[in-house]
Amino acid sequence: MTYVTGSHHVTLSVGHAQEDVDFHTKVLGMRFIKKTVLYDGSTPIYHLYYSNANGDPSSVVTTFPWAQAGVYGKRGTNQAREVFLSVPSDSLDYWDKRLGQHDIETQMTEVFGERRVNFRHPSGLEYVLVGNDADPREGFTGNGVSAEHAVHGIHGTGVHVYDQDRMVEFARDVFQAKGNIQEEGDRVRFQVGDDKFGNYVELTGNRTDEQGTWHYGAGTYHHFAWNLDTLENQNAIKFEIEGAGYTDISELKNRTYFKSHYVRTPGGALFELAVTHNEGGWDCDESPEELGQAFMLPPQFEDQRQSIMDQLEPIQD
Repeated sequence: MTYVTGSHHVTLSVGHAQEDVDFHTKVLGMRFIKKTVLYDGSTPIYHLYYSNANGDPSSVVTTFPWAQAGVYGKRGTNQAREVFLSVPSDSLDYWDKRLGQHDIETQMTEVFGERRVNFRHPSGLEYVLVGNDADPREGFTGNGVSAEHAVHGIHGTGVHVYDQDRMVEFARDVFQAKGNIQEEGDRVRFQVGDDKFGNYVELTGNRTDEQGTWHYGAGTYHHFAWNLDTLENQNAIKFEIEGAGYTDISELKNRTYFKSHYVRTPGGALFELAVTHNEGGWDCDESPEELGQAFMLPPQFEDQRQSIMDQLEPIQD
């Protein structure tokens, strides 16, 4: 039997590297766990990873800072848009105040019975803190953020779509949407996989904005990764997706820390089918205590280390 466990990570195209590091660590208080590069293409671009205390699958936000290369994207419809992060419910007033102290505009809302704080990354990406008291993941206590306020991990992904029905059909038929489909105004949402947290997909009907870009580009959401647990299960689910006619799916890619396929969904969002394989994991090349301290390169790029470093903007964490 095939199954999706839950979420694995989210990957975004952001602006400059230093402002991204400062936003995730000094503002959101997340743990900086990995500093490496984009494995695809010939332009050296950082790949930066942030997480909760333990680097749990379902807690990791990763970014590609594209501004140095002068590559920008356009937010629109048929594109993943919102980054949902889970925090304790009684911490939302704290976060509203903290974000304001960092000159970040916020908006308090309530959607699907959950209080939320809406704000933006310096590159314009839409972030939402969602109150959740049933989240067992341990937040990282860094840069003045205490355990009672810390980010637990990913809450889910927000996708803007022209046609919500096609995305719901995909989720129900081949991507294991669980439980009832909830509806509120122009939004529908559901959970994917067996986990009780971190795996919400929220669809916003959007026929106003133009088509968003799908290529790498600062200010846009690149993909949302799901945890498939084992390589055998990953391959079986890929086979099921292709068998249903969704054949826009990649070959297996080795990302050192996990192995992945990518599939373009009918709602435009790019989903990744990820497995932290036996040779992988965040600590396969650094000790758990030293995560994020060194600049790590895959073996195929190691002989180009100095050249790559010379082309990347310096960052301090």
